[in-house]
Amino acid sequence: MRKSLIASLALLLATSAAAFAAGASDNVVKIGILNDQSGVYADFGGKSSVEAAKMAVEDFGGKVLGVPIEIVDADHQNKPDIASNIARQWYDTDKVDAIMELTTSSVALAVQAIAKEKKKIDIVTGAATTDLTGKQCSPYGFHWAYDTHALAVGTGGALVKQGGDTWFFLTADYAFGYSLEQQTTDFVKANGGKILGSVRHPLSTNDFSSFLLQAQSSGAKVIGLANAGLDTSNAIKQASEFGITQGGQHLAALLFTLAEVHGLGLQAAQGLTLTEGYYWNLDDKSREFGKRFFARTGRMPNMIHAGTYSAVLQYLKAVQKAGTDDTEAVAKELHEMPVDDFFARGGTVGPNGRMFHDMYLLQVKKPEESKQPWDYYNVLATIPGKEAYIDPAKSGCDLVKQ
Repeated sequence: MRKSLIASLALLLATSAAAFAAGASDNVVKIGILNDQSGVYADFGGKSSVEAAKMAVEDFGGKVLGVPIEIVDADHQNKPDIASNIARQWYDTDKVDAIMELTTSSVALAVQAIAKEKKKIDIVTGAATTDLTGKQCSPYGFHWAYDTHALAVGTGGALVKQGGDTWFFLTADYAFGYSLEQQTTDFVKANGGKILGSVRHPLSTNDFSSFLLQAQSSGAKVIGLANAGLDTSNAIKQASEFGITQGGQHLAALLFTLAEVHGLGLQAAQGLTLTEGYYWNLDDKSREFGKRFFARTGRMPNMIHAGTYSAVLQYLKAVQKAGTDDTEAVAKELHEMPVDDFFARGGTVGPNGRMFHDMYLLQVKKPEESKQPWDYYNVLATIPGKEAYIDPAKSGCDLVKQ
């Protein structure tokens, strides 16, 4: 009788433990979208990324494992300390299961370090540095939409092959800018090009005159803009005022998206070469999402918005497949599950968290070439994911070496 009672108690405890491990903790699956909503990158991702995340939740059905899915969001103001404080509160107090978007590389690196410490998931769609899947990688960290290596392969490699074999860089003075300049430099040199110089500028610079004059006097055929958002737009506008492009030098926008092209206008942006991981007018699947997104936001999505939708949807699929929102179980599914949606066709996730998907080399149309609103790009080439991104074995990620 005593043995039977002990056996029954053991079975009950085991069943209770299994039930506790399965399913969603706190009776809700909560996802945080943390990005710049008021500064230089507000159009780049901003509130539109929050809407993309909400669209993914709605398309998934609003619930997972029988509990509601909640999206929370906050503005990190491009400051790693503010982002870190929000991330800690979300993970510790607000019971957020995963943080996503994370525009600005310094912010993304700070939050990924916290997520690693607390064994929580982060999925970056808005930041570019390859350190996220390199020397600062995490078993719970994922990099989804693009990175500096993919941008360098696309824009940098293409222009050298087209004759732009001398370069001068205008670089944003923080981790993202350094990484983008270095990655592009490597591809320029590998293809026989030369770097004639570079200059760094603070984030949110209003006056690019001294930097542009240095670039102009260098005589470089290509001025590489290793910055993003309003910084890139302002540099392009002021370069036109100085007559730089009229003088024969070419501007390469190393991180420029549909949002910034729209803000700048085709008249000023025409002829720019750039690389994105998504274009709304690429095919029927892309157009379908683009039109639904436009109905909600009044704008067409760029790769950050589309990538955020994809990341949220894939995370929810991983939770569903794992049968729990436990970090270890969900991270395992995210590493193993293929990614197949309008954003990533046949995408795969490497052991370092990098999601491999095709990128597109694009050129901004002339005003007379545009046939409808937001019809801004000619697609010059498709860059296969395995060519666009660093092989995980060569990424410098300690997880891959273990």
